[in-house]
Amino acid sequence: MIATRLRKGGSRSLDRLLPLILLPVALIALGPVLRLLLEGVGLGDGLTSEHLTTVLTREGTRTALLHSLVTAGGGTLISILIGASFAFLVALTDIRGKGALVFCLMVPMMIPPQITALAWMQVTGPSSVLLKMLGLAPPLGSPQPLHSPQGIVLLLGIQHASLVFLTLRAGLRMIPADLVEAARMCGGGTLRVWAQVVLPLSMPALIAGAAMAFVTALGNFGIPAMLGIPARYSTLPTLIYQRLVGLGPSVLPEVAVLSLLIGLVAIAGVLAGRIVLSRGGFGLVGLSGTPLAFSLGRARLPVEITLWAFIAMILVLPLVALLATSLIQAYGVPLSFETATLKAWHEALFVQPVTRRAYANSLFLAVAAALILMAICLPLAWLMERRPSRVTRLLDGLIDLPYALPGVVLSIACILTFTRLPFTDLTLYGTIWIILMAYLARFFVVMLRPIQSSLAQLDPAMEEAAASVGARLGRRLRTIVLPLAAPSAAAGAILVFLTAVNELTVSALLWSSGTETLGVVIFNLEDRGETVMAAALAMSITCLIVALMAAVQLGARHFPKGTIPWQS
Repeated sequence: MIATRLRKGGSRSLDRLLPLILLPVALIALGPVLRLLLEGVGLGDGLTSEHLTTVLTREGTRTALLHSLVTAGGGTLISILIGASFAFLVALTDIRGKGALVFCLMVPMMIPPQITALAWMQVTGPSSVLLKMLGLAPPLGSPQPLHSPQGIVLLLGIQHASLVFLTLRAGLRMIPADLVEAARMCGGGTLRVWAQVVLPLSMPALIAGAAMAFVTALGNFGIPAMLGIPARYSTLPTLIYQRLVGLGPSVLPEVAVLSLLIGLVAIAGVLAGRIVLSRGGFGLVGLSGTPLAFSLGRARLPVEITLWAFIAMILVLPLVALLATSLIQAYGVPLSFETATLKAWHEALFVQPVTRRAYANSLFLAVAAALILMAICLPLAWLMERRPSRVTRLLDGLIDLPYALPGVVLSIACILTFTRLPFTDLTLYGTIWIILMAYLARFFVVMLRPIQSSLAQLDPAMEEAAASVGARLGRRLRTIVLPLAAPSAAAGAILVFLTAVNELTVSALLWSSGTETLGVVIFNLEDRGETVMAAALAMSITCLIVALMAAVQLGARHFPKGTIPWQS
């Protein structure tokens, strides 16, 4: 009788808790996307069939769409080549230093794309400080080779190779080691076993990783903006940016059409990846503690040297060139012991109010997003895990949408939603709060998934025991669920902070004077020709990101397995 009453009391508490949690989730994560969809089907305030026809038949739209598909597709091929090579070698062979290799491969993905583009531009071209020091700089007046479709494709491929790597490595861990051993016992050599057993079984994961890389490259703004705008090579994200910045909110109906166009292509890529996973799976479960291990023999050292040389080329070389640029007195001045100076660093970090304000804004937005999402996702994940329903399952399926959509699409959705709040005359447009709302929608799933994974592994027996002695729901969440899920929540908060503090794609369309973020300031500095100060600010952000990643790495043993992307 007492247990029945407790269950009924808990059920009533859950009934009251459900709308309290789902309402902010709907408003924060799914509200902007729903608003954009309503605009797209003609239920919005300004969009008409005339806008649809005009925008979709415009030559510039078709050209930008073609450019987006070409650069995203080409970048995906390079990501597959890099990510798959590292995944197969790290997951399947006996090379040494795997942890350090994975960490270094993850750094380019964590560094903002505009910094990646800026760093690589300091490696090539006639104004490269590094090439001048080595006497290899091309003559003045020579074109910057990265200001081209090929340059965009190359950097998109490097930037998103980690997505292919992470997805494929996870798939490789699901292959039972005894299956590979059986193939070996039948006389199969290493290459034959890899080609006839491992590769077919890992193909669904490889295609899923490629789909993720394609969608991410499609919505990348920083690299196409830094490399494509100077070359007058527009993609859909840069076209939206140029239209909105040039003409203001009056073109919102038009850029909404462009955003929907990107969104449709992105969703098609996501669905393609999921279809491949659902139809191409083999139902295998890897054997815990028995990872696949092919011995490279005498080839191990050359392979290790090749991998580290590649890491040096894609990570160390651009950052060294960026550091060299940040130490010169003015762009074009050669770097030497006599001319080296920290003037640009001092100017960027301590003198210029816009850079100091951008640091404060970015840190505030990243910390606020992490804390707010932690407060919402802890009870939501518990509710979805302990009391699944049609509503929670639907929410679980839709919550990935704001993260899967390109950042510029989410930005336009937030502008449409928060330019005028429903039933009021208030507006968030032009304030820092619209950027925060966009970050909450964007990174919701980054916080939710680690907590969900942790709660799924927890035995509910302790909660049931506490309920049987009269502990109310709030107390059970506070004293039992929160301590057990805290490591996963902390890991999610760290990931949200790392991705939010250097974000550009979303904030590029939402910032105004006084609400600049670090990514926006770097883009604007380079656009104004202040490359030295942009390099100094970019290097400071890179040092911050690497330091935070290193701190996470040092404390990784305290986090649940699988919550840190680059951890084994």
